[in-house]
Amino acid sequence: MKTARQFLKEKPDPALYAVTPGATVYQALQLMAEVDVGAVLVMEGEALVGLFSERDYARKIVLEGKSSAGTPVADVMTRKVAYAAPSHTLEQCMALMAGNRVRHLPVMEDHTVLGVLSISDLVNEQVADQRFVISQLEHYIHDLR
Repeated sequence: MKTARQFLKEKPDPALYAVTPGATVYQALQLMAEVDVGAVLVMEGEALVGLFSERDYARKIVLEGKSSAGTPVADVMTRKVAYAAPSHTLEQCMALMAGNRVRHLPVMEDHTVLGVLSISDLVNEQVADQRFVISQLEHYIHDLR
C-alpha cells in the first residue's frame, strides 16, 4: 500500500488551502466554496495551529447561533489536529481518521505541512486498488482457460 508521501506526490491538486486564525468564518467558508474542499488549515506563518471544517461550522456557528461574518476562525477551529507522518501507509491514515473521527488529515514532517488527505481521497484510492486487483484476477483466470 502507498505511503502518505507517495499519495501526495500523485494527488491532482496538491495545493494547501489555509486561512489565518484572525480570518472570519465567512472568509474561510468562501475559500472552501471556491476550491471545493471541506476543510482548510489554520496557519500562523508556516505553523499549523488548527483546522476549520464544515463540521466546525455546523456545530460551533450554526447550532450556537453565531455570526459567520463576525466570528474569527480561531474561536471555532479544531485546535487538537490529528496528523499523519509521510511514512504512514494510507491504511494507517484511514485508521487515524477513524480513531479520531475526522475527515481531513494533514501530513506533517518536522512541523511542516506537506499536504492534506481527505477521507474521499483514501476511499477513492482504495476503490482504485480493488479495481486493479479484480482486473488482474480476471486476466489470470482468463489466461488459465
